[in-house]
Order: sequence, then C-alpha cells, then structure tokens
Amino acid sequence: MGAAQESTTDIAILASAASVLLSWHQFFLRGNRRRGLFIGLWPPTILAFASYFNQKRMEQRLDSLKPSSIIDSLDQMFGNR
Repeated sequence: MGAAQESTTDIAILASAASVLLSWHQFFLRGNRRRGLFIGLWPPTILAFASYFNQKRMEQRLDSLKPSSIIDSLDQMFGNR
C-alpha cells in the first residue's frame, strides 16, 4: 500500500512539473502568454488534489483503527503481552 501511495504522489509531482514546463514553453517560446499563464495555474491545483486524497486516505486508516486494536498494538510494542 505504501508503494501505491508514493507512486500517486510521484505522479502528481511529475504532472505538476510537466505543467510548469508546458507553461514556460507556451509563455516564452511560443509567445502565447495567456495560455502560458493558464497552464501555469495547474500545478497548485494538481498538488492540492493529491494532498486532499492523501488526507482522505489517512483519515480512512485512522477510522479503521478501533480503540481496542490501538491498545493491543501499544501493548505488543511495549512488550506487556
């Protein structure tokens, strides 16, 4: 599961970087400043969606843990059982 989350984050970072490169290409090389600025607004949105979905995933994990399972995990960690 950890590898899947990391790859999702990696995809968001790669998409954001590609958007920045495309924005620079449009703005500086093609001279289309409006389109370059428009595309330049995508990276924060992409990263915000990735952050939201990661937070939702963490919330689901915390909700799946019941108080008794947390206590059992702590007891095992400290060697009480």
